[in-house]
Amino acid sequence: MTIKKNVLLLETIAEEALVMLQDQVNVLTGYDSISLQKAIDKYTINAIITRGKGQINKALLDACPALQAVARCGVGLDNIDVHEATARNISIIHAPASNASTIAEHTLALMLMLTRNLYESIQQVKNNNWNWRNQYNGDELHGKTLGIIGLGNIGQRVAKLADAFGMKVIYSSRSTKDVPYRQVTQTELLQQADIVSLHLPYTTVIGTLLGAQELNLMKPTALLINTARGALIDHEALVKALNTNSLAGFAADVLPEEPPKHPDVLVDHRHTLITPHSGSLTATTYRHMCVYTITNVLALLRDEKPESRSVYNLSALQRQA
Repeated sequence: MTIKKNVLLLETIAEEALVMLQDQVNVLTGYDSISLQKAIDKYTINAIITRGKGQINKALLDACPALQAVARCGVGLDNIDVHEATARNISIIHAPASNASTIAEHTLALMLMLTRNLYESIQQVKNNNWNWRNQYNGDELHGKTLGIIGLGNIGQRVAKLADAFGMKVIYSSRSTKDVPYRQVTQTELLQQADIVSLHLPYTTVIGTLLGAQELNLMKPTALLINTARGALIDHEALVKALNTNSLAGFAADVLPEEPPKHPDVLVDHRHTLITPHSGSLTATTYRHMCVYTITNVLALLRDEKPESRSVYNLSALQRQA
């Protein structure tokens, strides 16, 4: 008789993915510190699965010495200790590029709302102030220059959508891409763009990308969009730029601290639009990310080969073998 392996969930996942797991493994939950401790005390954990909040850190890896895989139903790996997992020969499973379309759509939605001042318009009508149209102050995307910092899967998708809106697209990237858009330095991009959109990961190498010096390069009429990582921007400098009218507006789906403390100067600012890191939580993308990740975790636990692109540290593990 084959003994089922034990998989620990740190967060909920899509129902279809959960059913797949339950059919093949023992599913344990550690949604809080008490249930987490009970699970690791009682069971030998073979895999841990998280989404965006549950932390797979050194302490948890220490507590689960039989791990074969750790996984995130998503793209970024900020909440997984990649170095420690790799050093222990643990496969890191994720869903690369699975959120490119939905994050690109979310980026364009924020861009449109900020440019056209849609949130304020909607609120005024809800408040029975139809005459607000007489003082409406908004613009359009057509003809504007969009500067994209980081032209990976998401950045390229944003560029295509912006192109369809009639925008001129420029980009800065550590490597030249085979795209019909002009590559410029980051300094040139900040100086020329009407709208700047960030699409790169936060790493210790990149660190804070936009501080006071970089923000001061932007046009006072420019807008800044961030659907990448909150820590890429110095938010104290950002608030100052908004308060002094050296930047016209800011929209984001990510913040350095999530959820933010209340009240929060940036969230409450009249020139900002902040969504609760929900860009990837559309029904279609959420289901796809979860099912894709679970499919590959289960393959690995069955001693089969998961899809190679799903294993983030595959090359490192092969070198260690």
